[in-house]
Amino acid sequence: MMISGMVDPAKVIGFLNIFGHWDPSLAFVMGGALMVFAPGYFLLVKKQPKPVLAETFCLSNNTQLDKKLIGGSALFGIGWGIAGICPGPAITALGSGAPVVGLFVLSMVAGMFIVNVLTEKKAAFALRSQS
Repeated sequence: MMISGMVDPAKVIGFLNIFGHWDPSLAFVMGGALMVFAPGYFLLVKKQPKPVLAETFCLSNNTQLDKKLIGGSALFGIGWGIAGICPGPAITALGSGAPVVGLFVLSMVAGMFIVNVLTEKKAAFALRSQS
């Protein structure tokens, strides 16, 4: 990811800037990754009757588009566009030692923690309301 530039916020923002000076280079990175991954997926992974480390696949059966899904998706996209980095490459970029990347990852972890706390409080409140 570091070699391809996926951890460089300027390159990511250039890729996302389709109405300005668009940089298509990350599309080639994605295409190359798909060419490497796809044969292994179709020959090995897709044919497995069950996961390697579990008894069954855990797939959501939720098909509803709700406020939580749309809001979370929008928040993710806005954060990605503003910061120019997505969570996966951010973890990789921690190896660069850049303080701004560490701040991004800490903020990301704090956000996940806050969502978990708020979700648990909401669930506890709903249970108390039903009693």
